Amino acid sequence: MTDARLRHGRASLALSFFVQGVTFALLVTRIPAIQDRYGISDGLLPLFLAAVPILAGVGSVVTEKVVARVRPGGVLRWAQPVVLLALLGVGAGNALWEAALALGVFGLAVGALDASMNMMGVSLQRAYGRSIMLGFHAAYSLGGIAGASMAWAGAHWDLSLLVSYLPAVVVLLPVAFIGSRWYVDGASVEKGPGEAQGKGAGSVSFKLLMPLCLVMSFAYIGDSTVSNWSAKYLQDVLGSSEQLSTVPYNVYMVTTLLGRAVGDFGVRRFGAVAVVRVGSVLAAAGFGVVAVAGGAWVGMLGFTLLGLGLCVIVPQTFAAAGRMFPGASDTAIARLNVFNYVGFLVGSPLVGALGDAWSYRGAMLVPMVLVLATLVYAKSFGAEPARYGGGHERPHTVDVG
Repeated sequence: MTDARLRHGRASLALSFFVQGVTFALLVTRIPAIQDRYGISDGLLPLFLAAVPILAGVGSVVTEKVVARVRPGGVLRWAQPVVLLALLGVGAGNALWEAALALGVFGLAVGALDASMNMMGVSLQRAYGRSIMLGFHAAYSLGGIAGASMAWAGAHWDLSLLVSYLPAVVVLLPVAFIGSRWYVDGASVEKGPGEAQGKGAGSVSFKLLMPLCLVMSFAYIGDSTVSNWSAKYLQDVLGSSEQLSTVPYNVYMVTTLLGRAVGDFGVRRFGAVAVVRVGSVLAAAGFGVVAVAGGAWVGMLGFTLLGLGLCVIVPQTFAAAGRMFPGASDTAIARLNVFNYVGFLVGSPLVGALGDAWSYRGAMLVPMVLVLATLVYAKSFGAEPARYGGGHERPHTVDVG
């Protein structure tokens, strides 16, 4: 029964990652259309883009407190429908304040969603006793491909944002809610429901967590550059059409899917440190290609390398935090997740400001250097669990096929 519960929990959590991939891709790949619909100026756009990760960071901090009373599955069960409805609100509004309200709700809910999803993923990985985190993020990438493809169709057929978003929300909202019935906290399977609440025991040393926080920020500066600026980069710098400008994010998500689909095997074979190092070098090479690209297709080659490189870093950062603080993994992941949004908060305005003041080509070199800096902190991915009271807690394992 325990093995079956874990398998069902793994499948239902993968479904949630998939749904979030669709949702986020539908939002970020239509940023030019959102800007046009609400008349958001180029100067105001970075403020809108920055507000979402700020509020998401708030949502992640609140989730750290909430999961002490309500398990991550309960948070995720309600956060995901709110994210979907907020996306629909972005497409349905007309006034600038309506866009601000919808994006604000989206940000708060997505912070709770991201934190709770990764808390559950880490706990299930510990229960399995082997690397499975990349598989969850592969499901997110698959959802991103689906969402970016829907966005491409919306741009191709000149559909309104509401018409583009409504079918996805109508289908995914009930699917996600029904799938949430099978959520499983890995700790409750290992220890029993009465003991699962003790999982948050212990403390999190910010000094030990800091290298992973920096890596998370660097990775999301890179990811936000692709999410928020790839469409505009292809359209404004490389001279592509609006329809073609939706493709780089799709290409990026395809390569992240491929990398994550095999990434868990790489971690099991070569270890997390080696996988993260290779990913950092590939991602930096991708930014270099994008910066010197002479046309749209070369630019998309760069985004391909970016996807293959960045895809392994974030899941392994969450997994490393879980290994480092096995007695307080929910707290560690909630705090680490804030730096996801720090990366977005810094990355989007930074690239935009450098692009306006200097050039967008030159702006691509900044995330390239930051991603390379991950190499300095790669050893943190092989760290032993932090010690509590003179010893350290070893993760339990359950033999699951």
